Order: sequence, then C-alpha cells, then structure tokens
Amino acid sequence: MIRVQSLHVYPVKSCAGIDVGAARVEPRGLENDRRWMVVRDDGVFVTQREEPRLCLVRTALDLDRLTLSYEGETLALPRALADGPRIDVTVWQSRVAAIEHVAAREWISRVAGVPARLVYMPDDVERAVTSSVAAPGDVVSFADGFPVLLASTGSLAELERRVNAPLGMTRFRPNVVVACDAPFAEDGWKRLAIGEVTFRAPKACDRCVVTTVDPATGARGKEPLRTLATFRKWDDAVWFAVNLVPDTLGSLRVGDELRVLEGA
Repeated sequence: MIRVQSLHVYPVKSCAGIDVGAARVEPRGLENDRRWMVVRDDGVFVTQREEPRLCLVRTALDLDRLTLSYEGETLALPRALADGPRIDVTVWQSRVAAIEHVAAREWISRVAGVPARLVYMPDDVERAVTSSVAAPGDVVSFADGFPVLLASTGSLAELERRVNAPLGMTRFRPNVVVACDAPFAEDGWKRLAIGEVTFRAPKACDRCVVTTVDPATGARGKEPLRTLATFRKWDDAVWFAVNLVPDTLGSLRVGDELRVLEGA
C-alpha cells in the first residue's frame, strides 16, 4: 500500500518550505503554495537559479501573517492582499498581474542581493498552465509549471544509492512525498487518487540547477543532475518526480492512501 509520508507547502517561490500535516487542494495547487514570489524591478521572477541564498529564507504562516526570516532578520507581512499596487510580473512564459508588498521592498532586495520586490497572486488572478499536455482550464500558482509535484521515497533511495551519498528530498521541493518502495513507479501513473482527491499526472518533472543547491547551506554542487543524467535522461532533460493536476478538490493528509486509477 502506498501512503503519503509528508506534505510540503512553499509559500514564497524558491524560499524554504513548510511541512504540514494536512493541506487543502485548490485548482492552482495546495493552499498557500507559491502564492508569493520575488521579482526584479522589471517584474521578472527571481529564483535559486540566480540567487541560491533564497533557499535560506525561512517562511511561516499563521491566520493573518506571512513571516520571513533570514540570518536573524525577520519580516512580518499580511498573509493575503486584496488591495494594493498591481504590477505585471513574468514567470517563464506567463505574464500576470500581482500585488506588491511595498513594505517588503528594502528587506527582500537586501536578501536577494539585487533590487527586488515581493509580490502576491490574488484570488482573482488566474495563470494558465502553458504545457502542451495541459487541459483547457488548468491553472497554476507561481510554481514553475504545474499545480502539484509528487515524489516517492523509493526513487530517492535509488538515486542516493547511485550517488553514494545522502541527498534528502528537500532539494527536489515536492508538495507530496509518498512511501513507495519501487523506484520510479510514479513514471507509470496517469490518474491517481490520494485520499479524497483525484489527480492527472500529465508528465514527469524535468529538473534544473535548483536541485544542486544544498538547502541547508545554499552551496551549489554537481549532484543530483550529474547522476540523473546517467540513467534518467531523455528528450534533452533529466527527470525526477511527477507533476500533478487536480481533477477534484478536497484535503490531503499525511497517511492518506494513494490509489493508481490509470497506468501508462
């Protein structure tokens, strides 16, 4: 039996995540996941690809606040914004409106090392999934491509065996981690149910240099991309974990059973 081992929400794109025991699934992903994002003054997104130190920014959420912490400095902001200055922001091929947390500008610029802004995706803004395998109406937060990312313990164990070193799951930034002994069994899942929610799995996740950043230090290395390229490379990319799109809404909980509804 495959069960959910852990759930993770990343409030600010490319910053540290939060482990949660349960999470509500919305059309654009898990509630509060990647609803905030760091952008340059021109509105283009900033991630660990350019500024690895962002992984060291800790995030916390309570009923009405988002709190960011970095090297002993803390910034508390309203959890959600309905009003405020709207700017157009760019994340990959998407350009959407977002609300700027003006009070965060100086703090986030100092952390990012470049003039930067912190923006929030309000409820009335929808960003379409741009992949060719998406269905009409699929939407996503500020995540790279799809609403939810799932990884398995068996796949990580096989990768760590080949690397001959611990990597940890954190660097892969999944929302859902499932306990499954069979390495890369998720490659063959096309439709699945986790607890009360059903998902499509339109494609595996192609991985970038963010996975080479040590989330504990911000230092960049060569793994896991070097090893993944020896056995998980096709279509000019390397692959680890699978992207999910919710077909129904509801809640996920640690311990929920995963059922494969349709295989490859």
